[in-house]
Amino acid sequence: MAEIAVAVQEKKTDKELYEYQQGAISQIFDKFETAPEDHHLLYQLPTGGGKTVIFSEMVRQYLKKHNKKVLVMTHRVELCRQTSEMLTGFGVTNKVVDSKADLDDQAQYSCYVAMVETLNNRLNDDKLDISDVGLVIIDEAHYNSFTKLFKFFEKSFILGVTATPLSSNKELPMKGNYDELIVGETIESLIENDFLARAEVFQYDMGLTSLEVGSNGDYTVKSSEDLYSSPAMLEKLLKAYEKHSKGKKTLIFNNGINTSINVYHTFNAAGLPIMHLDNTATKKQRAQILKWFKETPDAILTSVSILTTGFDEPTIDTIILNRATKSLTLYYQMIGRGSRILNNKSKFTVIDLGNNMYRFGPWGADLDWQTIFKSPNFYVDRIQDDETIEGRFKHEMPDELRAEFSKSEDVFFDIKQVYTDATSKGESSKVVLERSIAQHAKICIENSEDVYDALGLAKMLKDDVDQRIQTYAKCISRSTFNFVHWLKDDYKKKLNAYLRQNFDELFEEIHGHPPVD
Repeated sequence: MAEIAVAVQEKKTDKELYEYQQGAISQIFDKFETAPEDHHLLYQLPTGGGKTVIFSEMVRQYLKKHNKKVLVMTHRVELCRQTSEMLTGFGVTNKVVDSKADLDDQAQYSCYVAMVETLNNRLNDDKLDISDVGLVIIDEAHYNSFTKLFKFFEKSFILGVTATPLSSNKELPMKGNYDELIVGETIESLIENDFLARAEVFQYDMGLTSLEVGSNGDYTVKSSEDLYSSPAMLEKLLKAYEKHSKGKKTLIFNNGINTSINVYHTFNAAGLPIMHLDNTATKKQRAQILKWFKETPDAILTSVSILTTGFDEPTIDTIILNRATKSLTLYYQMIGRGSRILNNKSKFTVIDLGNNMYRFGPWGADLDWQTIFKSPNFYVDRIQDDETIEGRFKHEMPDELRAEFSKSEDVFFDIKQVYTDATSKGESSKVVLERSIAQHAKICIENSEDVYDALGLAKMLKDDVDQRIQTYAKCISRSTFNFVHWLKDDYKKKLNAYLRQNFDELFEEIHGHPPVD
């Protein structure tokens, strides 16, 4: 090993390890010293907790004490480069094994950093000597792409690190590839000790039952784009940004390139500073966009998954989830992009337009990672579906619209409850809409001086009518597009007719005097 003796320098990195990071290293090394040489250990630490710092210091210490090599695996090129730079900062001379790497000098290195697919090709071609690798570290270990390489390291200690020890594939649980899990600091602990910023969440009730789930277990891009590229959803996104984040540096996550481009055009038309980034951008374009994003205080960046890992920009003030996901890992990764602390930054904003918090609970909730690791299906099967989530929504009028009905004490009408009460009495389901129309007419008349005022207010109730019809359609289990569209039109016609026919009588009943001519 004389030829690689210079691989580990004695100098310390400029980075100070925190107490919890030093504790994690001690825990992991204890396992390394006592467990079998082929032990598979998983370590969990939240995004922003410094996983790369921890395993870089581990590599430095390992190479000083052991006469073997280390291999660090990542799943993306950017992570490969960042990991290599971090290791270098810790005094570990390392070799990046990418598609262009010349491996003729591999014997001079004690540490390799490789992307999983490139490494797989090099190993299958027998281009890289791994006979002397004693420690394998896998970054973002929840990705299943790494498992195909385990066969090459049957005599190595494998350390996987992840923020969320839950496989994206229900059929390939992490407990099948790792012997045990060490849980690191919680998000709440990191926030309390000023290592992470606290999230202030603005949650919107979203109708997502049109979304379809694909073979990967998450919502399809096609159904997501159909919903989130609609004018109504783009307007909702813009209004949410203007209400909670205008002037703040904002990162928007979408599910689909077309949606992100539509978001770009919508914000750009509103005169806002925004750029779009997806995985079709060249390295030069990506670098230019990220430089602009970093240097522009009120920048908005709309993206498609590409920035969920390997992206660290502490100046971000707001994360917008302009998408829904069934992946707990993705949920934590997206929000985690805003949690980095900087100067006086102690909190950041999250705008959730995908019912994600309802699905998974608040970001930073005290999850039992050991139970999730040991019984992943138990956890996944308990995640509520969209119909159950939306069944608990109480539709609230927007503040601007509610102001038009200020003379009404209550404007809410519980379609679901009225349907349940009606059917339990043997009444036709049609009475539900009749009673809803009567209630809508009542609040219009309460806030009107004449029938024309009332008809004008009825027009403003379009979204409220649409929401009631959607709920009613679910109650009667008939939700085809044409049927729901017909119901909405029919409802609005009947509401207008009801107001014209009954205005004078209802006005006197409500106000105690006839309308003034």
